[in-house]
Amino acid sequence: MVKVKICGLKRPVDIESVNTEKPDYIGFVFAESKRKVTPERAAELRKLLNCNIIPVGVFVDESIENIFSMVYNNVIDVIQLHGSESEEYIRELKQLTGKPVIKASGNSRSADFLLFDNAIPGSGQMFDWATIEKTDKPFFLAGGLHAGNVTEAIKKNAPYAVDVSSGVETGGVKDPAKIKEFIRRARNEY
Repeated sequence: MVKVKICGLKRPVDIESVNTEKPDYIGFVFAESKRKVTPERAAELRKLLNCNIIPVGVFVDESIENIFSMVYNNVIDVIQLHGSESEEYIRELKQLTGKPVIKASGNSRSADFLLFDNAIPGSGQMFDWATIEKTDKPFFLAGGLHAGNVTEAIKKNAPYAVDVSSGVETGGVKDPAKIKEFIRRARNEY
């Protein structure tokens, strides 16, 4: 069954919603974004998170030391990279943290997972599925996903996981009903 990631959580009520619906992963955005959280805020939210849901930290060209600090302090368990991080950087990060890495843009040999997303992550813009590179590596599919297209996205692309942020929001905040419907459709629970 395809895994589900709900990204861009910022509020305790967002954590309540995911604890109820139980996606496989959630994302804390540490890169510049309207969904950005501080490490301190993410640590507070992590304490509220169901222990069976895996927290992912989303970064763009962040220092290895800062990422290590968030792993060491038990804020995140998976690292997602959206910048120009090199293969050497990814290998060093994995060796230091012992945590899986998701790499957006490009077919990284060192990352554990790839992420296919729109050029502007979190924009709600549809990702062109025809541009997905052939890969043997498991990948997350993001970019304009919502309850109305996630089933088709899974059937056409066979991702390891689907990743959504704006597609489960109303007025710029996470919507519990949209989270529930997205997960139901992604898991084909009719």
